[in-house]
Amino acid sequence: MKQLSRTSRYRTAFQTILTKEILRFGRIWKQTVLPPVITTTLYYIIFGNLIGQRIGEMDGFAYIDFIVPGLILMAVITSSYSNVVSSFFSSKYQHHVEELLISPVPNWIILAGYVGGGVARGVAVGIAVTLVSLFFTDLSIHHYGWTLVVFVLTSILFALGGFINAIYANSFDDISIVPTFVLTPLTYLGGVFYSIRMLPEFWQQVSLVNPVLYMVNAFRYGLLGTSDIHIGLALVIILLFIIGLTAFSLNLLKRGVGIKN
Repeated sequence: MKQLSRTSRYRTAFQTILTKEILRFGRIWKQTVLPPVITTTLYYIIFGNLIGQRIGEMDGFAYIDFIVPGLILMAVITSSYSNVVSSFFSSKYQHHVEELLISPVPNWIILAGYVGGGVARGVAVGIAVTLVSLFFTDLSIHHYGWTLVVFVLTSILFALGGFINAIYANSFDDISIVPTFVLTPLTYLGGVFYSIRMLPEFWQQVSLVNPVLYMVNAFRYGLLGTSDIHIGLALVIILLFIIGLTAFSLNLLKRGVGIKN
């Protein structure tokens, strides 16, 4: 009976945090969902229709079809990351997070709630961007299960990254450093607009250090059935990053880094 009460309490806490996060980005959808849709639409028009006609095919696909998976995942990555980093840092800044830390709720529930909110926004934006892509290309899904798995796992991974960034951030300026100087370069150099087979051998090997490359190619395999990377290896790397960032995030919460001090 006692265990049931604890389970119910944990479920209520998780649902409360998750609901708050969804309502938070849902109320300002013009700032959270609409901008990625507009940006991706411009990518489709400029890179897909205008430049893509000059490039021709890539890996046997029309160029606009080739870049669709990467553009969808890029929107998911940015949205998942941004939601958690802005929300958790705001909780720190406004001292809401102290109420969570002194409540009888374990750290993993707090982490799961915020990450769940980031995933919810990533999924919402991803679906919106996917629907927009239907106006520019005949989107066909090669493997539904694989596509969904990579979609969700990538969102979880970058939601965790946003959580860690929020913990270490000391000002609102700090939450823009990682997206600007780390996230954006990794994304643009992650094979969104090109196949690494086009690169010289040396730069192909350098590209393999970029974790975003594995996510983009795994997602491209789910949609188109083609990949520059072994998809099994890509899945292992994504899972390892999730496990590592989860453990690191829980350790930071346990120590109270960036919160208790």
